[in-house]
Amino acid sequence: MKLWTLITLCTASILIISGCSSNVPVPKKEAVIDATLPIVELTKNGTIVDSASIALEWKAINDQRVEGVYIYRVSLDENNSNKNEYYDTVNSRFSTHYLDTKIEPNSRYAYYFKTYSTNAESQKSEQTIITSLPQLESVIWIHSTQGMPRSAKIIWRPHANEKVKAYIIQRRTLQETKWSDIATVNGRLNAEYIDENLQDNFTYKYRIRVLTYDNIISKPSQEVSVITKELPMEVMQIVASTDIPKKIEVHWKSTQVSDFLTYRVYRSVSINGSYEMVAETKNSSYTDEIKEDGKEYFYRVSVVDRDKLESINSNFTALGRTLVKPSTPSLAEAMFLNGQVKLSWVSSDSRAKSYIVQKKFSKSFLESSIEDFQNIKGNQFFDSNVEFDKTYFYKIYAVDANGIKSEPSVEVKLKIEDKSMTPKAVEPLRVNQRVEQNRVEQNRVEVPRSVAPQPAVIEEVIIPMKDFN
Repeated sequence: MKLWTLITLCTASILIISGCSSNVPVPKKEAVIDATLPIVELTKNGTIVDSASIALEWKAINDQRVEGVYIYRVSLDENNSNKNEYYDTVNSRFSTHYLDTKIEPNSRYAYYFKTYSTNAESQKSEQTIITSLPQLESVIWIHSTQGMPRSAKIIWRPHANEKVKAYIIQRRTLQETKWSDIATVNGRLNAEYIDENLQDNFTYKYRIRVLTYDNIISKPSQEVSVITKELPMEVMQIVASTDIPKKIEVHWKSTQVSDFLTYRVYRSVSINGSYEMVAETKNSSYTDEIKEDGKEYFYRVSVVDRDKLESINSNFTALGRTLVKPSTPSLAEAMFLNGQVKLSWVSSDSRAKSYIVQKKFSKSFLESSIEDFQNIKGNQFFDSNVEFDKTYFYKIYAVDANGIKSEPSVEVKLKIEDKSMTPKAVEPLRVNQRVEQNRVEQNRVEVPRSVAPQPAVIEEVIIPMKDFN
């Protein structure tokens, strides 16, 4: 039987690999040497050497007194002065093979043997010195592809040894000293691996070990480095409008990214809040249509390239606002004289181009009416369409050139008395107001002194505090 046809099964009668039997005999400390017991003799081709194993074959032993063979091994490259040379036992005289799998590559070992019977051991066999093969070489050529988005591609030349079963891919970063096994590529003729989910603009190192069918692992291959693609350059100049009615225009400097795909525009109600994407565009501007006046948003813009890598956008933010409402006019005077209501107001906002007077009154117990008198150019309004014994409410709005209407002024309440009264000179009713820092400093209603009976007198003027600006 040739050595390379070794049986690898462990049975009751044959022991092939060390450790298969749990009750193997071991040499006695004071063994009886029987010179008549046969001595183990290796066959002519009795050794086969690999980088991780050594196989031994000896001639058949026919002496029925022999129960098995003791195997002794010395590692010649180590200090073995204090080590027991006994190594293993083959507990059947019918076995003629032994496979040692605890071998280091390119190392020297010395073997000798003893047969043993029930009560004795044979003399030592001749010592055989064996040097294991060097470790298997890895692939001789390996190459990496640079600048891939969040991934790295490794290719290599297939190994020439047909015993190769697979390739073990190892990786480490510049911050790491230990290599990690990240993948096993099966098949000797396979020659490519793509590593994914990597960091942007980051350096990785790769190498390959080959794995044979008998589980021998080669030396590592040459190392290659990969730098993943960096993110597109961020947008660094961004501005947003604050004076356009019902919309915000956002502008930014065009990117110089060669493989530019699109911009993404993000918006938030606060500078450090949660930003949502509101647009994708290839232009370097975006118009955000908004229905509210004086509405504020914060904007950020990112660049996306053709590999779908997106730049950061958190370093540059622009605050935009739709045009605010004009300032609320201040009602200065409200009076009824000569059969008509006169209203006067003051406005300090140069944007005010016209005014709206809103009139509200009850037509019946269940029905009320609201009238808007628009496009009033001056700062006065006269209303002759009033009736006695009715109450009217008035508010003033300022309107700018864009048609944006201010918040209403304070509401004045006028009640017209019975028309049967004979009028005399009636002093006008004046409402004096002064507003500072959004709170009312003074609110005074001057009621004129007059002689009774009086004509249609204004009964009261009510100016709610909450309506002051």
